[in-house]
Amino acid sequence: MSNPQFAGRRDGRVAAVQYLYSWSLNTPASISDDLGLFFENQEQPREHFAFGEELIHGAIAHVAEIDGHIRELAKNWEFDRIAKIDLAILRVAVYEMIFRTDIPPVVSINEAIDLSKQFSNADAKRFINGILDRLKEQLGRDARKAVP
Repeated sequence: MSNPQFAGRRDGRVAAVQYLYSWSLNTPASISDDLGLFFENQEQPREHFAFGEELIHGAIAHVAEIDGHIRELAKNWEFDRIAKIDLAILRVAVYEMIFRTDIPPVVSINEAIDLSKQFSNADAKRFINGILDRLKEQLGRDARKAVP
């Protein structure tokens, strides 16, 4: 049985990863205009991706802090060598884990792993899981619970 809220969140995460991937390759002059074009080309109306749009705005607003965490957690790995699609997945998950306490960290990790299976190569899953697992240990909260 599929829950429409979770399906919407999954679609939102997919949209967030896709947008952040393109944003990392070619930063637009106007994020607002660029998002309008991005959502025009989706199969669902923009409202369907409200959660994803929250993730996009949050990840971009906090990108320096998020990237700092990724740099610190990607042991023995040059930040610039991280595949752009893996970086987009990590940015969404790290944003969720740090700034969205309403989402249990294990949910963010599982979603990131699923996204890596969908968009990246077989090795990405282990790399992404390793980084997010280390972050989970640093959070200082129950990884299986949301904090209202």
